[in-house]
Amino acid sequence: MDDRGYANPEALVSVEELSAILGSPELAVIDITKYLPNEDKDGFAEYRRAHIPGARYLDIDAVADRSTPLPHMLPPPAEFAAAMESLGISNATRVVFYDQKGMSSAARGWWMMRAFGHDRAAVLDGGLPAWIAAGHPTEAGEPPPAAASVYAPAFRPWLVKDIRAVLGNVAEPHAVLVDARPAARFRGEAPEPRPGMRGGRVPGSTNLPHLTLLQANATFRPAAELRALLKEAGVDGSRPAIASCGSGVTACAIAFAAHLVGLPDIAVYDGSWTEWGGRDDTPVVTG
Repeated sequence: MDDRGYANPEALVSVEELSAILGSPELAVIDITKYLPNEDKDGFAEYRRAHIPGARYLDIDAVADRSTPLPHMLPPPAEFAAAMESLGISNATRVVFYDQKGMSSAARGWWMMRAFGHDRAAVLDGGLPAWIAAGHPTEAGEPPPAAASVYAPAFRPWLVKDIRAVLGNVAEPHAVLVDARPAARFRGEAPEPRPGMRGGRVPGSTNLPHLTLLQANATFRPAAELRALLKEAGVDGSRPAIASCGSGVTACAIAFAAHLVGLPDIAVYDGSWTEWGGRDDTPVVTG
């Protein structure tokens, strides 16, 4: 346990720690930025303008399940393995994910690796803004092709929940369902960023907006504060928990925070509100 009280501090890398190991052959740094449809920005274009030296880009809409119209759903294991190999990642690689916003989509990368059995994955605390604020350099363009690698996934199905599991939990609650969307969207008072979505929440769910897990500079709060926030949302380790959000991205920040402080694994409802709120046959609560 480190001085911030984290039970798994290796999962969160500071910009100083990353700077010290940058260029190591056992390390892969991945920009996994995904902007919302209403943000009018392209993560890959921004990556090409400026990224951490040597970092590669992972597009979660490209490395995804193509059999569904839902965005960036977890891909089949073989497709995930091929994507990792194209990035030069093997089972022995330490992977550090970051995003351009600070901490929005980086935890999704960590969770994807965990779901496929890769525990040597971490998040850059504060992301690219913290890297730049600390005076570290960036580079433009794209890196040369990655060295050849072999990646063998080991899928952990208990970390992923689908709509059937969530419907079953509404009918017979056994797990805490925690929603990472902003409070106004959770209550159905603010529009969803994706057109055609109903407003509101899954019945019985609690709200823990992912930004509340972070300090003003987008770094994670100390462990005691994270535990208190998680507990307030019903996540204290006494019951299973499922994290949800708009499309399965910021929900991973809740799963990451729980791991950081040593709570049991939290599953992610991958379809999240894009699936639930995009249908007319799922129960919704507002207010």
